[in-house]
Amino acid sequence: MDFRLTPAEETFREEFRKWLNQTLPGDWDPFNQPTFKEPEKIRDTYRAFQKKLSEAGYAGIHYDKAYGGQGRSLMEGVIVSQEMGRRCISVVMPGVITHGMALPLIYFCGTEDQKKKFIPKILDGSHLWCQGFSEPDAGSDVANISTMAVRDGDNYIVNGQKVWTSMAHFADYCLLVVRTDPDSRKHKGLSYLLVDMSLPGIDPRPMTQITGEAEFNEVFFDNVRVPVSSLIGEEGQGWKMAITTLMFERAMGDVVISAAYETNVEKLIRMAATTKNSGQPVIEDPVYRQQIAQSYIEIMALKYHGLRNFSSHIKTGIPGPEGSIGKLLWSEPNQRITETAMDMQGPAGQIAGGPWSVQNGSWQYAFLRSKGNTIEAGTSEIQRNIIGERVLGLPKDASRDKSAS
Repeated sequence: MDFRLTPAEETFREEFRKWLNQTLPGDWDPFNQPTFKEPEKIRDTYRAFQKKLSEAGYAGIHYDKAYGGQGRSLMEGVIVSQEMGRRCISVVMPGVITHGMALPLIYFCGTEDQKKKFIPKILDGSHLWCQGFSEPDAGSDVANISTMAVRDGDNYIVNGQKVWTSMAHFADYCLLVVRTDPDSRKHKGLSYLLVDMSLPGIDPRPMTQITGEAEFNEVFFDNVRVPVSSLIGEEGQGWKMAITTLMFERAMGDVVISAAYETNVEKLIRMAATTKNSGQPVIEDPVYRQQIAQSYIEIMALKYHGLRNFSSHIKTGIPGPEGSIGKLLWSEPNQRITETAMDMQGPAGQIAGGPWSVQNGSWQYAFLRSKGNTIEAGTSEIQRNIIGERVLGLPKDASRDKSAS
């Protein structure tokens, strides 16, 4: 399979790189790590950048002009995502759920009114979205959701709790999976709502992580009146909408994350060349050189898997379950990369900041944050089940089938 860009696509990449160079601050460091210790700052920085992106004609590259997009090719959209992941991941990270999940779901599954209402506001940076899937008793088992939505005229009355909701404390809207049929079991009877986070009765509570920041939230819904017009798809189709959402997340996530991790490997090489461990530059140690090479190989595997997945996406318009492979290919290798970086630093690995830290302590942060990679967005165990059953066609686990019946 030939993943080389056409001459026109290469020209487009160079044009976008030039725009980034002119738009990002002159002292911009592509190695900046995204941090949620200052949520208002990271939100406002994202909004300002996304507005500039929209005004320059680089937002919603492959979406219809009728909704504020550019009507260009999906591959050009991939190029923009790759370059932003490589150059300014800390700026675009708050929009990962917005652009990787909310935007494609509304575009492909929403009503005409929903498309016209939400898509332009997403593309110009006005709206940020969060994802209300996980609950205290429904983490990886999303089908076990118990948050209830009871129909009352033109509204649903929503009660329940979500947890591990990224960016809920500064999001404008939420992709909310609820149970509309209390007598149903598992995936049956779920519905999917597009919820305004400013509605009365919604209470997001940030959760402090091991990194010291608050990226995730638990969110409480107390008699929240959500208009029926916020339903996406039909009532009872929540499971189908949720699976579609996750497939889109995986597809675009591979593109952005592989580009960002290429930058991380470059950063790792720079550190190895300038840091000494046991009196010699780390880069001279053959064991560390092998680990760096392995890191590069794994990121290239993620990159080309993502492009292969996109070739199917381009043909069908909808990404497939192969995205679960990509989830494994970025979450587990990232943990190994950060562990390698910490090991390279030797005793200095204990210093997380200040003048004595290596590369401003960024690897210490990355090491701690990476521990959540194999849990968030679906655990590694769940991803392996999906790959086995939906990609390889292996039979389902009989014990799981029995417990779900």
